[in-house]
Amino acid sequence: MWMLWWVWLAGALVLAILEVLAPGFILLGFAIGAAIVGILFGVGGPFADWMSNSLPGTLVIFAVLSLLAWFVLRRVVGIRKAQVKIWDRDINEE
Repeated sequence: MWMLWWVWLAGALVLAILEVLAPGFILLGFAIGAAIVGILFGVGGPFADWMSNSLPGTLVIFAVLSLLAWFVLRRVVGIRKAQVKIWDRDINEE
């Protein structure tokens, strides 16, 4: 079941919908990772053949793609302006 492309894309859709309900780019990285894995299975090729033989390999690829998507989202969107700033030095120390 983990090698069906539509299962990964349906999971990506569910995660994207949950991201709308719980904003903060927490689930969006997972949704993007699942969508890319679904596209890789849908397109096929040697990479998809390797992933379909191994559930742990597929989950590792999903985790790596999700982490990369999260880093890209963090870089593009950045930290929100209203987020609390943490001061690491005092202006009176100098």
